[in-house]
Amino acid sequence: MSDVEELSKLVKKYKLLKQEIGKIIIGQNKAVDLIILSVLSGGHSLLIGVPGLAKTLMVQTISNCLGLDFKRIQFTPDLMPSDILGSEILDESNQFKFIKGPIFSNIILADEINRTPPKTQAALLEAMQEKTVTVAGHHHILEQPFFVLATQNPIEQEGTYPLPEAQLDRFMFSVNLNYPSYNEEITIVKATTSDSNVTLNSQMSGDDIVAFQHLIRRIPVADNVIEYAVKLVSKTRPKSENAPDIVNDYIDWGAGPRASQNLILGAKANAAVHGKYSPDIEDVQTVAYAILKHRIIKNYKAEAEGISEKQIIESLF
Repeated sequence: MSDVEELSKLVKKYKLLKQEIGKIIIGQNKAVDLIILSVLSGGHSLLIGVPGLAKTLMVQTISNCLGLDFKRIQFTPDLMPSDILGSEILDESNQFKFIKGPIFSNIILADEINRTPPKTQAALLEAMQEKTVTVAGHHHILEQPFFVLATQNPIEQEGTYPLPEAQLDRFMFSVNLNYPSYNEEITIVKATTSDSNVTLNSQMSGDDIVAFQHLIRRIPVADNVIEYAVKLVSKTRPKSENAPDIVNDYIDWGAGPRASQNLILGAKANAAVHGKYSPDIEDVQTVAYAILKHRIIKNYKAEAEGISEKQIIESLF
């Protein structure tokens, strides 16, 4: 199958996938789009939203529609790295045997990832970056495709362990989930308080996703689009030659090179699902906020004056 045929297949699959997810998830279109784009790009996503906005249900629904194995890890202060990665035990013949932890799955839902200490958070780092797990000196390769979709509650910050910048940087997207609109909430209440069962049909397989990931990486990008993405990221760095006044005034730290890489990958994926053969500047702008938001650190002046990350990022376009 040629790349053009493969791309038209991706567009059809994407539309069917959105329809299937829409049977369960009402509204939250932007969040669903970003999660699908991160899956097709091979990246990870951090979902931020108050309780009851269907973060867990969304991830579970998407994994079912993608036909992937799904594991949920509830992060708590007493969770240990071995609870995630697995551990070695002595079997009946006095030989060490490795028992796999829940990380050995296609989609990992790391629920309330900021509720566990750094030691346990760090257990995910190698898996997210290298797609391998090291236990007792032995490397274990994770099955592909592999994604971590983590959730955070922005309200309750007592007794939490905020993710360090190095770990935040490993998430391709930071996805904000907002309250549903009035009409969406009416539809949600009607759907969830009746006695109806919805059957979800799997629209993709793991092999399809791996093939689409390679297809997206093969999509050509014009030099001016790459230059735009790199310049956009360099503008977020205070005191750099491209930094505008709003960044110098309100930002302490800007985004690193991973942001530039993710902007291009995200733009490629966004172009692909809409049937375009190459991304343009608009595709970069579509994914820019979700990629840059968690990679810039505002200073006290921005907090005092109520300047949001969205205002700063959109001023750089």
